[in-house]
Amino acid sequence: MRPAQALLARQIIGHHKSWGASLALLLSDQFLIFAGFLIAYWLRYHADWPDALEPIVREVETANYVTFTAFLPITLLLIAVLSVLFITRGLYRQPPGTGFLDYVGIIFTSTLIGIALLIVIVFLVWPFFYSRLIFAFAGVTIVGLLSAWRALLLGVRHWAWAHGIGQERVLVLGGGRQAQQVMDAICNQPNMGYHLIGYLDQQSAQPISDAPLAPLLGSLDDLARVVQAHDIHQIILALPQSQHERLLQLVQQCRLLERDFLIAPELHALSFDRVDLVRVSGVPLLGFKELSLQGWNLAFKRALDLGLIALATPLLVPLCVVLVGLIRLDSAGPALFRQQRIGKHGKPFTCYKFRTMVVDAEARRAELAALNEADGPLFKIRNDPRITRTGRFLRRSSLDELPQLLNVLRGEMSLVGPRPGLPCEVEQYAAWHRRRLEVTPGLTGLWQVLGRSNTTFDEMVRLDIYYAENWSPWLDVRILLQTIPAVLFSKGAY
Repeated sequence: MRPAQALLARQIIGHHKSWGASLALLLSDQFLIFAGFLIAYWLRYHADWPDALEPIVREVETANYVTFTAFLPITLLLIAVLSVLFITRGLYRQPPGTGFLDYVGIIFTSTLIGIALLIVIVFLVWPFFYSRLIFAFAGVTIVGLLSAWRALLLGVRHWAWAHGIGQERVLVLGGGRQAQQVMDAICNQPNMGYHLIGYLDQQSAQPISDAPLAPLLGSLDDLARVVQAHDIHQIILALPQSQHERLLQLVQQCRLLERDFLIAPELHALSFDRVDLVRVSGVPLLGFKELSLQGWNLAFKRALDLGLIALATPLLVPLCVVLVGLIRLDSAGPALFRQQRIGKHGKPFTCYKFRTMVVDAEARRAELAALNEADGPLFKIRNDPRITRTGRFLRRSSLDELPQLLNVLRGEMSLVGPRPGLPCEVEQYAAWHRRRLEVTPGLTGLWQVLGRSNTTFDEMVRLDIYYAENWSPWLDVRILLQTIPAVLFSKGAY
């Protein structure tokens, strides 16, 4: 078979696999919607409820019993409505690294809209025939079944990726700082489903660094050969500014090769996360975004912080008492560690943590500077000799940060937000880094749940800026929920 024919055949097969997988997933979802409504019917008309719930569930006398066949047209209508909503809201077009909570968000909102539409239609046509409670039951059971199904599928997918099955083979174009960051991100997040094969550079003789993350496979002129030889699925163009004149040529070549491609623009000076694309008579213009975290959104976020702390206080107070005792027994010195940090708009504040190091840890920092494993202005050592035995456990579990709830109560921090920097770190910030100081720092954030100590500093700043521009209550809840497994499995913590 000729190379062009082989490529066409591979593309057709790949297209049908993708289309077939989406169709199979849609049909399985429709089956679960039907099963969810069937369970809701059983809960409404046949379940044996406790006496305390009986008056609520049996809102009408048993004389109004309706057979399931009477609900069949309504069930089929709900299946059709939800199928359309799932398709239009992109449930079957999510990228490989989409998380469980992203799927649940689409399922929950679509089901809520679908049930609401169904209620309006039903009670306009048959106002006294159908039970109202069955629709509430149906919403809960459908969301529960579809979410559990997605959790199972994601678990299987992540297991397959962990064993090198089903990953997209990625090639990076570029040999500069941006390409290095792209490859760092791919290697630090294997759960995204990407397998980094290598990269191409303008000159094929010299690799990016002495210990590159992936092999240098040739120059940019070798793109077609490398794509065919290594069966590349995805191409990421991360060219430095000096090579941007080749961008259009490489994009056109990716299209001719019929490979998916992404472009990573090198716009650190502008902070690309902070721009909107506006078209004026077809001419694209870039404008800066406004932060989402201001005005009423900021007030709502503050109320959310205080409410969650109030709910957790009965559990946290006894835990803190136990931790204080363990710290004092393990090493001499106070249980609390006070440190100056930089908050919103560059204002310094005293940050509280449980002490995890020996008392003279700050004085010994200079002598350990050569062991620093973090990039940029950060200072981190994986096996820091200053950490106590109890401190190592506290850091792995992130329990050392519990006293920062006092900073949250005082308004100096939030539950979710950028990491508060040290004064010596902030002094080393580039101009675009300082934009992360426009919002209140937090105990946890996007960078903690995605990589924690494994995330590069520039990537951490980008995530902080993205968070500030795209904040929503749901985003805060998602980050807090994702923090739990990140802490439990000590993901990137040291």
